[in-house]
Amino acid sequence: MTATMLQLQFTKDTLPDSVSNDFINLNKFSEQQFTRLTEILFSFLLEPKETDRLLQQLSEFAGENGMSAGPLKNLMKSVLLIPHGALKKNLTPDQIKEDLLTLGMSTHKLSLPFFQLKLVIRKGNSTENVYMELTLPQFYNFLHEMERAKASMDCFS
Repeated sequence: MTATMLQLQFTKDTLPDSVSNDFINLNKFSEQQFTRLTEILFSFLLEPKETDRLLQQLSEFAGENGMSAGPLKNLMKSVLLIPHGALKKNLTPDQIKEDLLTLGMSTHKLSLPFFQLKLVIRKGNSTENVYMELTLPQFYNFLHEMERAKASMDCFS
């Protein structure tokens, strides 16, 4: 396994070439496939303990799109390096985008996803639904802020 020296902000480790190849392969997915994969990814990021659900969704995606589940799971492992590293290093959305471009992701793919979130906010005995639409960088920023809020709340429990 060879490794390429890329200047990345989410990690100082030398990544195997397979990681960069996985990001280049993401460019081969259609818009619909890419959007579905991103939905699967963010579903997992919101509930990281749901590993079985992630694996099931990836297997279903592979079957529906006539591809092998193994390489798809490896691709997802590579993709997951970014949000995990970005959270640890407190990266900005622009820094994340820069890393994705460095890894070979097309600019077109980075501008595609919009995420629609439904937040259910408890107010006393009632709840209120709040809807949001976020770009990929906005979502990463939102995810980072939620992680920070969770960490702060964990300190008090």
